[in-house]
Amino acid sequence: MVNSLTPAVFVVDSDLSIRKSLEHLIWKAGLQPKAFASASDFLAFPKLKVPSCLITELALPDLNGLELQTLTVAERSDMQVIFLTEQADIPSTVRAIKRGAFEFLIKPYDSESLLKTIRQAINRSEVIMSREVEYRSLQGGFESLTPREREVMTLVASGFLNKQVGEELGISEVTVKAHRGSVMRKMRADSLAHLVNMASRLRVVRQFATNAA
Repeated sequence: MVNSLTPAVFVVDSDLSIRKSLEHLIWKAGLQPKAFASASDFLAFPKLKVPSCLITELALPDLNGLELQTLTVAERSDMQVIFLTEQADIPSTVRAIKRGAFEFLIKPYDSESLLKTIRQAINRSEVIMSREVEYRSLQGGFESLTPREREVMTLVASGFLNKQVGEELGISEVTVKAHRGSVMRKMRADSLAHLVNMASRLRVVRQFATNAA
């Protein structure tokens, strides 16, 4: 049985028999199948907040598979794209891979090999989604800081000592320590190294270094 948390596998193929076959294979594997006859039908479907991948043909009735891949990657960065096509020329294969295709397979497919590829794609999607959630949490924490706290975080993460931060901002060292403690709490940083890592991911350290140059 599938539920709202079950990873989804989207299939875009104009061949009804292929859609039905893949739906059955995906469902038996305990995943959530969603099949469409055209790229436009798939693109109109609401985004599911679960790990997912897309299996698509190169030849489709509206957009081709490469065009669909471009739109999918732009709108759904975590969704991995697997090409499953009857015929493929080298230029198309190269373009698909360069654009980040997870795999490029030729029909008829081997069920076990395809399922292995699907699970690997789902795992990658899950990792990307997790990183995106973590990054949004970091952004939320940074946005909760006052302007002064952001300045203190940037300087501290850039390697400034409390005394140097105070001199740079024109405030006392005691005040710097108070702001620094507040930053650590709001950012949920358990150490200076942790805070520096957060600042690096948010690019505030790099931004400060650029402005100071």
